[in-house]
Order: sequence, then structure tokens, then C-alpha cells
Amino acid sequence: MATNPPKLKTNFTGNERLQNLKNTFEKKYGESPLFYAYAPGRVNLIGEHIDYCGYSVLPMAIEQNILTAVSVNSSGMIQLANMNPQFQDFTVSCLEDIAIDRDNPKWYYYFLCGVKAIQEKFGVARLSGMSCVVDGTVPPSSGLSSSSALVCCAGLVTMEANQKSLSKLALAEICAKCENYIGTEGGGMDQSISFLAEEGTAKLIEFQPLRATDVKLPDGAVFVISNCCREMNKAASSHYNIRVVECRIATKMLAQARGLDSSRLLKLSEAQKELRASLEEMLALVEEVLHPEPYTREEICKVLQITSEQFSTELLSANTQHMTHFKLHQRAKHVYGEAARVLQFKAVCDSEPAESVQLLGDLMNQSHASCRDLYECSCPELDQLVDICLKSGAVGSRLTGAGWGGCAVSMVPNEKVESFLHAVREAYYLPDPRRAAMEKQSLFVTKPGGGAAIFLE
Repeated sequence: MATNPPKLKTNFTGNERLQNLKNTFEKKYGESPLFYAYAPGRVNLIGEHIDYCGYSVLPMAIEQNILTAVSVNSSGMIQLANMNPQFQDFTVSCLEDIAIDRDNPKWYYYFLCGVKAIQEKFGVARLSGMSCVVDGTVPPSSGLSSSSALVCCAGLVTMEANQKSLSKLALAEICAKCENYIGTEGGGMDQSISFLAEEGTAKLIEFQPLRATDVKLPDGAVFVISNCCREMNKAASSHYNIRVVECRIATKMLAQARGLDSSRLLKLSEAQKELRASLEEMLALVEEVLHPEPYTREEICKVLQITSEQFSTELLSANTQHMTHFKLHQRAKHVYGEAARVLQFKAVCDSEPAESVQLLGDLMNQSHASCRDLYECSCPELDQLVDICLKSGAVGSRLTGAGWGGCAVSMVPNEKVESFLHAVREAYYLPDPRRAAMEKQSLFVTKPGGGAAIFLE
């Protein structure tokens, strides 16, 4: 796992996507690419909204990815173009401080997050000039981590263009941190699986220290992704960061109730570690200490013995300053329950009982219910889609990714895949002209793909 991303020789013959990318690049810049890099999207099988609380997650890379063609020059400029005409070109000087506008999360700012990560890691005052064309097959704003795949691809591209070297582990860690430049307080799952994924296996991703362990999925079922066709850009809204803040406050309230120094604790996993408690004991503590009714700012300040100004500066993020009420009980209950489900999911995969497909499906269903009712990160379209998937033959179905739109992932027995795809198509996509137009990119079987790599012609 500590090795560098691989450099692979690739054959363009018969690869229409690579050939189109190369042709577009040559037409735009009047030269051939020096190299190509890609980083995959991911589907999280279980473990939603708990990575930023310090808990393990269980994703796998998907075959859809971000692919970039690159040439290197001494112009002092980074030129960015996208195969998708909806995304405009962008040029920036790499001789000045690269600014990222977190209030305007355009596609190229995600790319620049990855550029800045390498620049700061190596203290490079003058980066090599680059010309890039980006092509993405991960549906944007779908919960399949298109934005993080773009950040990771950009970090890999910038490292290679500037003749630097980092392990996959180091790249995952710095790309996770640098995505904060655009205002997303994520936990590192997306970047970790994008670099550390291996074909044919899901991964248990653990944090502090970052570690990835193979998880063999059962042979009797496949995973099917279905997009509810409602988009949600997590950097353009405060939904995501509100949950991060609520978990941070819940951590401090639980710590305070047990006489711990709450000032140095930020994550629910840290409270558990300090108390040397099991996840079941933490769930009991949530029921004992936190009331289900939303907490006001004033109540939180009184319990934590902090001023309103400290509350705003130390606990809230830039886009959550408007918040007046906080659902601490529900958020903490979801996190501790979901963390337990991840471990149960892995245990089933490891022990391979005869009923493993059903057991894993049950855990996925419990996860969706918790995301919907406790974390409130689902939406009516996702709930409708999950219900249709279960009625169409899935043993388990749940939202995947940040939520509030995007995709569901369903576990479907091998013998039911074709009838499942037909039934979901008929019930969810075809009745709506907009969804019907998106169906080919929105409903597909996926298998565990490999991690980020560099291609040489």
C-alpha cells in the first residue's frame, strides 16, 4: 500500500475514449500529450457520514473515472479544458499564489485543490506549466465522488509534471486535506479509495493512521448503482458542513457530561477512545446525555461554558454561521450505529456464512433508514428509488455518498440482475422524460475497480 501510483503502458488501439481525448488535446493545444492520469470514483457500500468522525468506512472504486491528458511546458501557466462542453476552459498563472473561490465551486477549482496540495507539500514556488484536457465518466453531483476523483487526478498530474514522487498513501492524505480549500470538511474516504483501491476487492478504510484492508465481497450478488437524478453539490450548500458541526458539538457535549476536557476533542471517535467505551456503550450514553429536541446556541454555550463568540469561531464553519438549532442526539446516534454496522458488514464478508447476502442486505437497509431518519441526508427521490429497488429484487439498498440527491447502491442476487434492471428502468426512469434521457448513465452494475494511475503511450 505504501507504493507509488503505477505507471502503465497503454494501447490506444480500440480505446475510443483515449483516442478522442488525445485528438481533442492535439486540436486544442497543437501538440501531443506527454502522459495521461486517471483517478476512479467510488461507491460507499456502508459507512455514511462517519469518516469525518474518525470511523472506518467500506467503499470500493468503480470503473467510472476522471481521466486527464497532460503536456508540460515552461510558460508559467496552467491551462485547463474539459471534454464536457458544459464546463468552461480556465487558465491560471502558477507563478502567483493559486486562489480557490470556495463561494463559487466551479470544476476547475477542484482541479486547483490538487495542484495546491502538491505545491504546498513540496514547497514549490514555481510549478511547471501544464496544458490539460479532462474527461470524466463519473456522473457529477451523483454521490459517486466525481469531485474528489478530480482533486486526486489533479494531484497525481501535478506530481508527475513536476517530477516529484509520493506514495499512494501520502497522496491520499494530502488530497483529503486540500479539498478543504473549496470548503468541504470531508473525512478522507473518497481520496483514500481513489488511490488505494485494487481491482476485485472492496476496502475497509481506517483512519489515524490511514490504512486499507481488503474485503472480499460475496460471490452470490452484485452491486447496482442507480442515480435518482437529483444533483447536490456538497461544496455549494451547507447541508454537509452542518452535519460535521453537529457531530463536533455532540462530541464536546458527551465529553463534558463525563468530565473530560472537551476543548481538545473534535470527533465522536475521540470521545469513545477517551472513555474506553464500546460503540454500544456510546449509544447508551447518547440516550442518557443528549435530548432528542434540537439544541439552541444558548443551551450549548451554557453547557460547554463558552461565549457566543467562541461558539462561532471555534465550532462553526464559514457556511454554518447562520445555524441556530442543532440536532445532536440524532446525529451522534447515527454515527455510532453506522460505525457498528461497518464492522458487522466486514465480519460477515470475512466469515462467509451461507446467508451472507441476506445479512449484508439487512445492514444496508438499516443504514439507509438511519441516514433518512437520524441524519436526514436523504431526499424524497432517493427514498422512492430505494423503495423501488427493494421491490424489484434487491436484498439491500441505500443511499451512497453525501446524500440529498445522487445515487443509491443496491445488492442484487446474481440470478435477479436482468429482471432488477428492467423493473427499476420501468418504474423509476421511463415514466419521467428527464430521467429517461439520463438512464444509460444512471443505472449500471459495477464491480470493484483499481486505483489511480499514470498512463504512458
